[in-house]
Amino acid sequence: MVHGQTEINVAEMDPRRFGPHTYPKGPFAEAKAIDEFHEMYQVRPPGEQRFAGRPIKSTPVYDHFEELGAQWMEIFGWERPQYFGDSEQHSFRRSNALDAIGREVTGTRERAGIADLTAFSKFEVSGQQAAAVLDRLSANKLPTKDGGLRLTHMLTTQGGIECEMTITRLGPERFYLNSSIMGQLHDHDWLTQHILDNEDVAVQDLTDEFAILAVSGPLSRQIIQPLTDADLSNQAFPWLTAQEIEVAGVPCIALRVSYVGELGWELHHPIGSMLQLYEALVESGTPKGMVHYGSYAMNEMRIEKAYKAWGSELTTEITPIEARLERFVDQSKDFIGKEVVVDRTREELSMVLVYCQVDTDDTECRGNEPVYFNDALVGITTSGTWSHSTNRSLAFAYVHPDLEEPGSVFEIQLMGQRRQATVLDAPAVDPLNEKLKA
Repeated sequence: MVHGQTEINVAEMDPRRFGPHTYPKGPFAEAKAIDEFHEMYQVRPPGEQRFAGRPIKSTPVYDHFEELGAQWMEIFGWERPQYFGDSEQHSFRRSNALDAIGREVTGTRERAGIADLTAFSKFEVSGQQAAAVLDRLSANKLPTKDGGLRLTHMLTTQGGIECEMTITRLGPERFYLNSSIMGQLHDHDWLTQHILDNEDVAVQDLTDEFAILAVSGPLSRQIIQPLTDADLSNQAFPWLTAQEIEVAGVPCIALRVSYVGELGWELHHPIGSMLQLYEALVESGTPKGMVHYGSYAMNEMRIEKAYKAWGSELTTEITPIEARLERFVDQSKDFIGKEVVVDRTREELSMVLVYCQVDTDDTECRGNEPVYFNDALVGITTSGTWSHSTNRSLAFAYVHPDLEEPGSVFEIQLMGQRRQATVLDAPAVDPLNEKLKA
């Protein structure tokens, strides 16, 4: 309030983290208040869900997922499957959900998987100065051709990572943006509050109007192609591009991207047509062994691919330099926070993000575990997972730059025991992106 930008990450104090569904005098707030009164002194194991006042927001495929044994989580009011299978016996160690998650990961990596990604933020930014505003906010360069797609980070004046978005150019004055659902109100504010009075720019929040079905895996092209007249070949529809097409008679903004690191498409479409599209995809995918996967498997696969996540690896306390995101920063252009980022490239850093494997028996890093080297505290973890694809435990951690070199060894304290961790030199799965470009 005094300086315009905090030096620490205050996301956990931001009232926008709750969402409109929690507003006072609503049914959710009342049910949640009563539930919290009974549970306030309970220790909550990872993944445990409280179902008071739910569901609030569900997509048209909710009943189908229920029949498949979806175990639900709530995120910003939306119901999203954690995984499909028997109820989880929650624990700080590996739970009974591990095998079900493994089947989802293996099925997606070996054949194909389908997921409901509707609970992501969706914005359309349009107008004569739309490109100028987005260029001013984005550390990465914008896509220059229609159908181009870029991952970009929007920074604070202190160079910290305020937002992470994919920006798709649908036309010279029309852009489609996607980000975490937890950033829906936050990101909308960031966009609108940086439009100058004389600029012709409109920001439309499409989050509740559009659904997203993602089909990922080596057989994803074979599953979607029979349902569309569009050419999905690598030559006609390359990786990191988008096209407005019809799939099963449903108009879609089809993005050739994959948060799980596989060949695949995200199909963004009117939520009223979701059931029609879903049933067609399932009919086409079932003979090919397509599986359904939830947020647990999605998180595991993104860490296997060494993808960094907003809110865990990426916060306002971290610049793209410490996060080792230099390839997403175009220092030849102007953007908010540029001076700090340029200076940081010349400075001696106090910490950097590393990707490592961890020697564990029955638990994984979940974030905020301390990191030690020679008995000195040298860092902290941000996230981790068991990798079914490589049969090892993986994690991200911020550590002193002296420990960044691949093969460096340090210790992470897990469940009261220090476990050895070794820095890796590449993603555990598909380090050359061959599967994505197939």
